[in-house]
Amino acid sequence: MLISDSMPLLWLVYAVLSLVVVLTGYLGLGFLPRLLRLVITWAVAGVMWTPAHFRLPLLEDGEFYTGFAPAVLVAAVAFLEQNRETFLPAALLVVVGAGLGLLLGLLLWWRGRHRETLDDDDHVDMGDQEPAASRRRGSGERQEPVIG
Repeated sequence: MLISDSMPLLWLVYAVLSLVVVLTGYLGLGFLPRLLRLVITWAVAGVMWTPAHFRLPLLEDGEFYTGFAPAVLVAAVAFLEQNRETFLPAALLVVVGAGLGLLLGLLLWWRGRHRETLDDDDHVDMGDQEPAASRRRGSGERQEPVIG
């Protein structure tokens, strides 16, 4: 059962909280252009969602607890404990996760940009006739809708 086993529940809570962080981060970066927003958001997501294997010594001699955790947390704990054997692989996984996230952000930006150019091809050429709405928009002011 999900509630009786603490590890799946811990991963579920981490997944939900990391999704909240990614979504609020993306919305918080709304002042940036779309390219930078996507690249930064997906790089952070790659850092948060990259798993790493860890091994912790227990109180009894020769006993160890092993498992998986987010690589950034494994790297942070290994850095604080000054454990180079654990820190280097976890830090490399963090860098790889950030790089993959960065590439995914670039891919999403390029795909969204590519779709906008395809939509322009669907434009119907009306010749010299301009609709009345586009003639009114020439002043740059907002126009209220008019019925009739």
